[in-house]
Amino acid sequence: MADLRMEPVSGESMVEQWRHVHNVIVPPAAMSEDEARERAGRYRLENAYLGDVLVGCSTVRPPEGETAVATVIARVLPEHRRQGFGAALYEKGLAHARGLGARVIETVVLAANEDGVRFAEARGFVETDRYVLDGETDLWLELRLETSVA
Repeated sequence: MADLRMEPVSGESMVEQWRHVHNVIVPPAAMSEDEARERAGRYRLENAYLGDVLVGCSTVRPPEGETAVATVIARVLPEHRRQGFGAALYEKGLAHARGLGARVIETVVLAANEDGVRFAEARGFVETDRYVLDGETDLWLELRLETSVA
């Protein structure tokens, strides 16, 4: 993993790379270029590279509300899973969320993404909600880190 580097998304090329990973991992929520640019303006987006090869991305939604809930999402392309890249993305995102004052950490996973569900559960996340977006059929899981952030 010495060659793994994670970089905050900046510029159109990196937004497009982030969007590519997002759309591969969660096709039911595929984003347009404009939607991805809008996300880049609201959230911290990062791309992960092994050398020059894009392997994953992450999203950190800053803390909100009285309970300071932040959302941390790590995505790794299927051909690069089980090599520690997701853990590295998650840990960096978690540290960023904590640095923003998050007291509670959540994540969202497409239920059909069994690797993603197992990854979250292995890190102490527990399911708090299941939902289907209006007009859609795909099931989403909202999970919360069982231990609160100090």
